[in-house]
Amino acid sequence: APREAVGKGSARTHAASILRAMARAKRYWLFKSEPDVFSIQDLAKAPGKTTYWEGVRNYQARNLLRDDIRQGDGVLYYHSRVQPIGVAGLAIVSKSGYPDPDQFDKSAKYYDAKSDPEEPRWYCVDIKHVETFDGVVTLQALKAAPKLKDMMVVQRGARLSVQPVTKAEFDAVRKMGRALAK
Repeated sequence: APREAVGKGSARTHAASILRAMARAKRYWLFKSEPDVFSIQDLAKAPGKTTYWEGVRNYQARNLLRDDIRQGDGVLYYHSRVQPIGVAGLAIVSKSGYPDPDQFDKSAKYYDAKSDPEEPRWYCVDIKHVETFDGVVTLQALKAAPKLKDMMVVQRGARLSVQPVTKAEFDAVRKMGRALAK
């Protein structure tokens, strides 16, 4: 639109939204899922290649979903409790944290009778499929990569289902996953 058509209020609003976006840089995460519950292949087949990441019932992971994970953040999709265990692909956060609807649904697997709609206890985010690797970047391969020695998932006892990763770690794992192409 011509400059004359843009009111002063809209220019200020646009500038403010740009500043907010710049103030919070894209972040990166590792989300764990058991493939027999919901695999990267299930995400790729989901309507719109999107799902909500429900059922997190750990307060530390809940705080990340509620307070830190935002739309546009990158996700390493990790298959747990299966062989081989490891990163199976990539996703992106398509909707920032909001109350997990399953906590209020008595018929849902993740129903929580103590959760109050006025003060929700549990949160989720929406994620969208980006890429499925031709194989799995195994936990063993992650542990063997010197660049990933500080990554939370390779640390002993790191069982959190949602974990922060650095951009360098995300990029290294993505490169490893893409190298699996046949």
